[in-house]
Amino acid sequence: MNISEIPTPALVVDVEAMQRNIDRMARFFAEGGCKLRPHFKAHKTPEIARRQLAAGSCTGLTCATIGEAEVVAAEGLTNDVLIANEIAGPGKAARAAALAQRIDLTVAVDSEYGLRDLETAARAAGSNVGVLVDINVGLPRCGIAPGSDALALAQQVDASDAVTLRGLMGYEGHVVGIEDRGEREARAAKAMSRLLETAQLLRDNGLPCEIVSAGGTGTFDITGRMEGVTEIQAGSYALMDTAYAKLDIPFEQAFSVLGTMLSRPRPDQCAADNGHKACSQDHGNPDVKGIEGARVLFLSDEHATISLPESSTLAVGDSIELWPSHIDPTINLHDVMYAVENGEVTGVWPIAARGYPEQRQRPVAL
Repeated sequence: MNISEIPTPALVVDVEAMQRNIDRMARFFAEGGCKLRPHFKAHKTPEIARRQLAAGSCTGLTCATIGEAEVVAAEGLTNDVLIANEIAGPGKAARAAALAQRIDLTVAVDSEYGLRDLETAARAAGSNVGVLVDINVGLPRCGIAPGSDALALAQQVDASDAVTLRGLMGYEGHVVGIEDRGEREARAAKAMSRLLETAQLLRDNGLPCEIVSAGGTGTFDITGRMEGVTEIQAGSYALMDTAYAKLDIPFEQAFSVLGTMLSRPRPDQCAADNGHKACSQDHGNPDVKGIEGARVLFLSDEHATISLPESSTLAVGDSIELWPSHIDPTINLHDVMYAVENGEVTGVWPIAARGYPEQRQRPVAL
């Protein structure tokens, strides 16, 4: 099969570009004391995770959900998994405790409720779950306040016989996309000072703080060189998107959403089948790959409406590719991605953790 034979809409991965990205990141973390913990949520694809781990400089994988972590374990990708989010809701703590019987699992916690839920489940399962206390370093999402509040929660974790305190995490997600390098560096330093000062506070009070986890693709070479940060949770670097492509980071755009032109009602406009059921637009419209002057006007459910230069020779039935603005939700719309090398399809990779795998594995009985 060559690229023109792929049924559309479809995700297409430039394998060689992706591998260059993976190798560049591995080389960066081969130096210094900080390691990489690639974020599985970015691509949700076991084949890509295998390549990231094989490249070296990794200390396990990061996941966003218990369902992703279960897929990582089922695929045998690694025995060291961090769920870098709080888990709450029916059955989730019990699943984490069960998973901790099979792999070395660490979970982010930012509340006494989350801690007690995890403790109860771990005792019932006879397992032990690692914990990172999640610190709010400026992103208005999750995380307990740095300083004394974080210390108090860490002391409760350390006192438990069912979980093990392993350290802290804090995600500077409000910083990773800042285009100006100087501003990104300054704001990352401010965010990480909250995390690193709290880590020292834990140590001063006799608590273990082996792991200080932070960072993303946009700050990998900033946060990843700060003394005291032990691992970086970058994920988007392997495939990249147009949002990250605006930054001064050394990674190539390595995947696109392939579509077929359905209509060219006017010389300056066409409609293709890679609309927003196939391509996320939460970070803005995608870009058109390889057609100078072309621009996505808007995405509908089934259509991408695209402005074309009138000189374009594209016709109905021809292929057209879009560079997505945001990797994670775009990939989540698809079941597989097509691995392409030199225009030829060399693999069809299942996106094994798309959606919520647990809903497929555990149908609700009504």
